[in-house]
Amino acid sequence: MQQLYGEYHLLGINLLDIYRSCNIGIFAKANDACVLVPLGLAQTKMEKIAEFLDVKIVGISIGGSRLVGPLVAMNSNGILVSRLADDDEIAALRHETGIYVERLESRYTSVGNMIATNDKGAIISRAFSRETAGRISEVLAVPVRQISIASYIQVGSMITTTNSGALVHPSGSEWELKVISETLKVDAEPGTVNNGVPFVSSGIIVNNKAAVVGSLTRGPELMILARALKL
Repeated sequence: MQQLYGEYHLLGINLLDIYRSCNIGIFAKANDACVLVPLGLAQTKMEKIAEFLDVKIVGISIGGSRLVGPLVAMNSNGILVSRLADDDEIAALRHETGIYVERLESRYTSVGNMIATNDKGAIISRAFSRETAGRISEVLAVPVRQISIASYIQVGSMITTTNSGALVHPSGSEWELKVISETLKVDAEPGTVNNGVPFVSSGIIVNNKAAVVGSLTRGPELMILARALKL
């Protein structure tokens, strides 16, 4: 394992730190065409992420913040950004990605922590109004289901999903896993990242091609992740 990047290859999974943090999912978000990363991230690090996921790199800030992951929800159809995003950031994101981008007008600014989506469906927080749920469904072009997981409303922080599988907070009930599977149309499996962190999206950048995970993620976690996401 290289000290600088903390990387090795396992079934389409690579280990990495961003800004010396294993919580890489709070800094980036990916689909099959691009990965959104903070403006100013080191070029060598951006190139590695792009190589791992086989996508275009898009440097962006949301509301001036480099915490892109919690402030964005995206699939291949659309991108929802926090209401903190300004007009220039949204225009840049539309230009660079070529897909539909919309600001989600909600009092919950961390939209990435409230929405988990692939190209088949979306699990969204029960805290959203019916009107907001409808708008999320429209932008992402998928059906949505509102649930909580283990009594948490921040379902986006508790699920990592692709079009092939989903990794879920280990405290999710059998019923919650069933709903997640039915909504996202994939198998869902409980797991952790970064040596026991249950909020799985904090430690993963993933698309349908590959995954990049935080450098503290251990062998058994990697095997579960590879099985869950079919990597």
